[in-house]
Amino acid sequence: MIPVGLLTIILVFFAKGLTLDPHALPTMMVDRPMPAFELQPISDEIPNLSPDKLRGRVTLVNVFGSWCVSCVAEHPILMDISRAGIVEVHGVDWRDTPRDGSAWLARYGNPYSSAGLDADSRLAIDLGVTGAPETFLVDANGRIRYKQIGPITPEIWDDTLLPMIRLLEQEAT
Repeated sequence: MIPVGLLTIILVFFAKGLTLDPHALPTMMVDRPMPAFELQPISDEIPNLSPDKLRGRVTLVNVFGSWCVSCVAEHPILMDISRAGIVEVHGVDWRDTPRDGSAWLARYGNPYSSAGLDADSRLAIDLGVTGAPETFLVDANGRIRYKQIGPITPEIWDDTLLPMIRLLEQEAT
């Protein structure tokens, strides 16, 4: 009876696991205020990201790095989002150097209204970042409302982020 009981327990856990989305990682930061932070500037030409820039309007905070292959794939959609002017996009250059981060933005284009360097991962740790790219949707009150793990694709933009942005903007008025 003991082996049958153990097998039943294992099968129950296995069956439960099959119902979960393997891409969904829980985050404790959703519906919490953006943590306090102070970032180094990436360069003199790029406005530095500070907490006050994330209040008063809905924003996206994108964690990227010059070393990140997926960030290169995501970058064209960030450029499109920035050009459309629907939402301000801010950048957190994670585990990088100012030289590498600014060179990467010079090469691929800068979609960010402001960007800061998180070389020591303090903000990334506070946000629970597991890898780049990750993007946080922040409401007008500075609360994180959604976390996108992995690159933003046109489908994610159209089906998830854009509708959430519109809803949050309506709530803010």
